[in-house]
Amino acid sequence: MAPPILKLDDIFLSFGGAPLLAGAGLQIEPGDKICLVGRNGSGKSTLLKIAAGLVEAQSGEVFRHPSSTVRYLEQAPDFAGFNTVQAYAEAGLGPGDDPYRVTYLLSHLGLSGDEDPRMLSGGESRRAALARVMAPEPDILLLDEPTNHLDLPTIEWLEGELQKTRSALVLISHDRRFLEKVSTATVWLDRGTSRRLDRGFAHFEAWRDQVLEAEELEQHKLGKSIEREEHWLRYGVTARRKRNMRRLGELQTMRSNYRGHKGPQGTVQATVSDAQESGKLVIEADKITKSFGERAIVTPFSIRVHRGDCIGLVGPNGAGKTTLLKMLTGQLSPDSGIVKLGTNLEIATLDQKREDLDPEDTLANYLTDGRGENLLVNGEQRHVTGYMKEFLFQPEQARTPIRNLSGGERARLMLARILSRPTNLLILDEPTNDLDIETLDLLQEIVAGFPGTVILVSHDRDFLDRTVTSTIAPAVPDAPDGRWIEYAGGYSDMLVQRKGALEERRKAEKATEKPKTQPATASGSAKVKLSFKQKFALENLPKEMAKAEAEIAKREQVMADPNLFTRDPAAFNRLAGEMEKLRASLTDMEEEWLELEMLREELEG
Repeated sequence: MAPPILKLDDIFLSFGGAPLLAGAGLQIEPGDKICLVGRNGSGKSTLLKIAAGLVEAQSGEVFRHPSSTVRYLEQAPDFAGFNTVQAYAEAGLGPGDDPYRVTYLLSHLGLSGDEDPRMLSGGESRRAALARVMAPEPDILLLDEPTNHLDLPTIEWLEGELQKTRSALVLISHDRRFLEKVSTATVWLDRGTSRRLDRGFAHFEAWRDQVLEAEELEQHKLGKSIEREEHWLRYGVTARRKRNMRRLGELQTMRSNYRGHKGPQGTVQATVSDAQESGKLVIEADKITKSFGERAIVTPFSIRVHRGDCIGLVGPNGAGKTTLLKMLTGQLSPDSGIVKLGTNLEIATLDQKREDLDPEDTLANYLTDGRGENLLVNGEQRHVTGYMKEFLFQPEQARTPIRNLSGGERARLMLARILSRPTNLLILDEPTNDLDIETLDLLQEIVAGFPGTVILVSHDRDFLDRTVTSTIAPAVPDAPDGRWIEYAGGYSDMLVQRKGALEERRKAEKATEKPKTQPATASGSAKVKLSFKQKFALENLPKEMAKAEAEIAKREQVMADPNLFTRDPAAFNRLAGEMEKLRASLTDMEEEWLELEMLREELEG
């Protein structure tokens, strides 16, 4: 094992109240690709800043190898003294670094380098900072939410860059798919301390649940031990005084540990307020178009949205997702075509820019619309502080100005307000921004189980795959020209269908270029059939998929044992590795079967 190039040990930091970090650690070795995970407010960004040398811990040890270079992705870049983005990014290079790397990175991040830094949007500033820290290919790269404000093509490009980089990485991100693809180790920051799993994020949630279950069991055992000792104290103090005093001291220690145990932070508990059922047809758009100047944003597009649909909009930044969304919901009139909204619609909107938030407003005033201390939720009067606690806000935060909240807390606050109001049409524009994994899970459950209709814009592939029933995307993903196509299923389903359509188009073009003589059928026309190998695969793949699912289920049953990881970590890791391979194999078989089935349907007419 290589020696660490950066090590934080027993880090303590407090801002006056309860400690933010109390015994946290982080060890980085050459080639590490670590994802740093934890709830919003758990101290992830602070720990990363301590690693970068930007924040000093109150106690603990910090070691950085003298010859190692460290780059930290700033949340708010300082462009003072730079006239162009190119100059700002090149300032991060060291002696001997290749200046072409800056041009290459800026190009893939959608910047020319000639932009005036003072005129950049928040997203463009983030991209410029990303180019600056990645260009030198440092020994250690610390990235806090690197995918924020990036579109899907850029996120997928960034994944590839980070997978092949020689730099050791520490990543903070809310994008599950991104973490799964890039990370090879996971550090979990929880209640001020850290735990490490030498496996990528794909294995984190199962491991976390095992740890929490084992912790709960230990607390239960401690409680039982205290009961036994208290019984002895009342009825069994007959032996020597010295031994009795020792046991009494041990009992006091056990009581202190039991009372002082800080359990995991709770999860958001929320449901959508009931609303009158909308009409069966929610939205009907017929050949709608929209252009800005000579640029076509939407060419004739038609869709019928029915009650219960959950539709996702994806595409590069600037493709027109928000414009199309506003036309479908009646906020923007099309240049031509017609949009009809259904009956009894009660619409709630979560805007990606959080424009609905007044930074000077208080949490309580925002939730109640300034109508005192109570709000109506599902027809029931609720005190605002009790309702806030369901979204992990403390009662003392009721009078806190919104400007003091983190990005994740603001997103939670807007969710709390939306979910308190009756709605049957949810409009969510980048709803996953800044949410921690647990709140993402809640939002996913809300969207998946929502009885009404949902239309959402998102760059989060995992969230799309888990929620939407259909996906609207540009017909030409790399160069949107205003044409949009609706695909059945989530993001991964869309990719499979695109791949199949592209392969069929290539086959058609090849056949046109080099026409081949086909054997005539009885009707005199040529007929193409599936090959024997394709027929065999089509018939046998479902059986193989069923076998893989059964094997996965067997391993899941064994791993459900809450004591397995504590008792036999090697067996747990072996089973987790086998499940990962089985799931990957199952995905490959499902994609192959879907492509063959689509081909069979097309050939049969």
